[in-house]
Amino acid sequence: MPSSVIRFFRYLPDTRELKVTFVSGRIYVYEDVPPEVAAAFRNAFSKGTFFNHEIRDRYAYRDITHADVG
Repeated sequence: MPSSVIRFFRYLPDTRELKVTFVSGRIYVYEDVPPEVAAAFRNAFSKGTFFNHEIRDRYAYRDITHADVG
C-alpha cells in the first residue's frame, strides 16, 4: 500500500472504526465508517486522494497519536 501520506490503516468492522496512521506519525480513528467505504479505501489506487475526498471531513474522528492504547 505505497502512499506518500498514509503509512497504515486498519478497519474494525465490529465498531465501524477506521484507524489511520499517517507518514507524519499522527494517528486518527474515524468513527462510524461504513464497511463499503473502508473496502473502497483499501482498493483505491491512491489512498491519499481517496482519503481526502471520501473520509476526511466526512466522519467524526479523534486523535489518538499520544493516547495510551492497550
